[in-house]
Amino acid sequence: MNYLDFEKPLAEIEGKAEELRAVARENPEMDVEKEAAALDKKAGELLAQLYAGLTPWRKTQVARHPDRPHCSDYIKALFTDYMPLAGDRNFADDLSVMGGMARFNGKAVMVIGHEKGNDTKSRIAHNFGMARPEGYRKAIRLMDMADRFGLPVITFIDTPGAYPGKGAEERGQSEAIARSTEKCLALKVPLVSIVIGEGGSGGAVAFATANRVAMLEHSIYSVISPEGCASILWKDSNKMREAAEALRLTAQDLQELGVCDWVIREPVGGAHRLPQDAIKSVGLAIETMLSELVDRPGDDLRKGRRQKFLGMGAKGLAA
Repeated sequence: MNYLDFEKPLAEIEGKAEELRAVARENPEMDVEKEAAALDKKAGELLAQLYAGLTPWRKTQVARHPDRPHCSDYIKALFTDYMPLAGDRNFADDLSVMGGMARFNGKAVMVIGHEKGNDTKSRIAHNFGMARPEGYRKAIRLMDMADRFGLPVITFIDTPGAYPGKGAEERGQSEAIARSTEKCLALKVPLVSIVIGEGGSGGAVAFATANRVAMLEHSIYSVISPEGCASILWKDSNKMREAAEALRLTAQDLQELGVCDWVIREPVGGAHRLPQDAIKSVGLAIETMLSELVDRPGDDLRKGRRQKFLGMGAKGLAA
């Protein structure tokens, strides 16, 4: 288990319980289960207490937890007959974006998402979920295909933001993001998006301009990272806690603002503690959201999606 800094007291208690059980395994005559169970109970109470009142910065830390389920985990668990598709038919295949045709509850869909990787080697290969222009152009190609064949599109968002490297800028990063966002708005098939970890800036919007946007309970979605915001506003990245408060980046804030349509509950302690439970909850949310959209005419889906995003913030401007 990888523990976050605010979970250190929890790590000590769970560590002591495991130490007792390790001693008992080496000395079968010792009976430590009563003491270990008491520690487990104490740890459970502390875990619930810690996660009952997470600050925006702590939610940011949970959203970035390396053990959270990633896009590949959701695809493996929720979809069948997954056929990955690669390349943008122009420059290269970007491994930070994965996608392809699959079946969800027996029905054909197109699934696309950011993939961060789950160890050092895979994280480097997937560029930590930061897509290059060819990643967005691959997504556009897949969305075009889905539109042509009438396949609902499901996207998983988990990125700190689009890759800001020199090569990406030379190959038209901003243009690729804009065209991906435009393609989302133009689709005549249902489009549902789930923020499963980080939703960073335009790199997330390019996949999440959807009919329905859901967020896991401890995920975040913002125009800039708290560290980046702090560096700009206060010239001090260590003020990320204040920035996280000001950005209103939590799922609960964004539901209140009308950006997020559905907050998906996570297991106590976050999705990384019980990943299969979290994945199951996401699957149920996708099923419900798609059921609301699949029978609607294509023009209505596109019009509703456009009106939804054009209307964001209008109430505040009117006031």
